[in-house]
Formats: sequence, structure tokens, C-alpha cells
Amino acid sequence: MSSVLDGINRRTQMVGQNRLELLMFRLQDGGLYGINVFKVREVINCPPLTTVYSAHEVVRGVANIRNRTISIMDLGLAINGPAIDNIENSYIIITEFNRSIQGFMVHSVERIVNLKWEDIRLPPEGTDADSYINAVTNVDDELVQMVDVERVLSEVVGEPDMVSTELTDSLEIDCSQLRHALVVDDSKVARSQISQALEQIGVKCTLEVDGKTALARLKQWAQEGTPVSERISLVISDIEMPEMDGYTLTSEIRRDPRLKDLYVLLHSSLSGNFNESMVKKVGANRFIPKFSADELVREILPILQSNGRHSSEAA
Repeated sequence: MSSVLDGINRRTQMVGQNRLELLMFRLQDGGLYGINVFKVREVINCPPLTTVYSAHEVVRGVANIRNRTISIMDLGLAINGPAIDNIENSYIIITEFNRSIQGFMVHSVERIVNLKWEDIRLPPEGTDADSYINAVTNVDDELVQMVDVERVLSEVVGEPDMVSTELTDSLEIDCSQLRHALVVDDSKVARSQISQALEQIGVKCTLEVDGKTALARLKQWAQEGTPVSERISLVISDIEMPEMDGYTLTSEIRRDPRLKDLYVLLHSSLSGNFNESMVKKVGANRFIPKFSADELVREILPILQSNGRHSSEAA
């Protein structure tokens, strides 16, 4: 499994096709879970761990992996499940997202499956609002649950800083020019972070949880007659989302004459050089990784203050 990211160039060909590859694994509770392969650097047998007594309770220790000290979190324990009871025989999924590298301890690793995002669904209605599961699917008639690892990480390392006073004091913000942003993200934590950052500079948001509902909202606005660019200044979209991912959402926006000139910023926990080619392929204007409130504000403020009159020229 250490070569789980071999063939990354082949995987990038899925961009705009609303597909993903899912690494499936099991936790101590026996349930089947999944994580997008693009978040995964490698999978290894659990190495020797050094206990850090001041660490968060879900951190089982730290390990030196490829000359880097990495915190190892028990993913089952982090989502209020049972802890791994046999660390020596467990596996570590080394992930890279939200500008950091961390390891998640799991009971066992299954395999990688190629799926359509339209087969990934939001959790059923009635699911606990505090659930750590942000999407589900079925593989071989078995339920696969996708963990909101962004929430897990934020609870372990703490919430990122909001917009700094130094930045807000240096900005010349004309609130009469600031308009509206459509924010699309399936993570409750991410939606809250983005909306709070925008609220700090006086920007209102419409929030959607996936690309499908966001596209429907945009088309509804377009049907009302007023140019959508006069209603919102830009779209800020996650990439990984159930039913329709951010790449496909961007492609659909560019195909619709009524929407094609909207400024689209892809804002994702995914990181890596492949994002630049992906952004250009689907026609997004920019990509920035989650989450720096200051960087987000610096990036979007000129867009918000120019009344949304932007071409779809990709960065």
C-alpha cells in the first residue's frame, strides 16, 4: 500500500468527469470507511510511536516517517468510536490536506475503488447533527462512510485564526461595494470558517453543501432574469463533494452562457502541484488551499469590490 499514489497522472484524467478514487479502510468498530486518494500520501504498517503526554487524547503518539515527525491520531477514537486495541498490527494512513501532514491510525486497509461522485450521497436525513460522517456510498452492497477529517483535524489542532487585525486595519473596505458570495462545501467546519472570515469584512454568503445544489441555485437565479453576476460576485467552491464535485461544478458553470463569466475560486483541503493543471482544465479562475483566512480575504477582496464584472480567464 506504500505506493498508493502511484499513477497520479492517470488519476488527474478524472478531473471534470465527476469521479474519484476512494481508499477504503476499517476502524476498530468493524465499519467500512473511505477517504479520497488525493488526500493520501501513503499507507504503512504502524511504526514505533513515542507518547506525547501533553497531546490531545486522540493522538496515540508521534512517529518519525521519512525524516519528518508526524502526529498519529486514532481515527476511530476521534469520531467517538472505540480506540484501536492492537497498535502493533494497525495501519497508518499518512494524509496531506489543510496545509499539513498527519497520520490516521486505522484497524485495517481494504482497497481502492473508482467511483462516481454522483454515487456519493449526503448522510441520510435524521443523522446526528454532530456526526463526523459527511458522506456515504455503497460498495459491493456494504455501506461506506466518509469521515469529515477536516473537522477531526480542527478539533485536534484547533481552529485556524480568523482574519487578522493587521489585515483588516490595512484594508480600505468600501462596504457599499461588497456584494455577495456563493460558498459551496460539504464540510460544516469549512462552511463556518469561510462564512466567518467573509463576515469579518462585511460580506454576506449563500451556503450550499454540494455542487449539485449549488448549480441548481445558480440556474434558479439565472431564470429570475437579473444577471447572476449582479447578484453574486464570485463562487467559492470545495473540490471534494458528494453528488457533484467542484471541478464538475466549474465545468457546468462555464458551459452555461448565463453563468460562464462568474469568477470561480476553488478552495480545497487538497494540496499538490496537480491542482494548477486541474484548475486550468476546468476553467476555474484560481485555486487556494484551505485554510488561511488572511489569504482568502486577500484573494477575493478585489473581486468582491469590482461588482463581479470578471471574465472567466483562468489563472
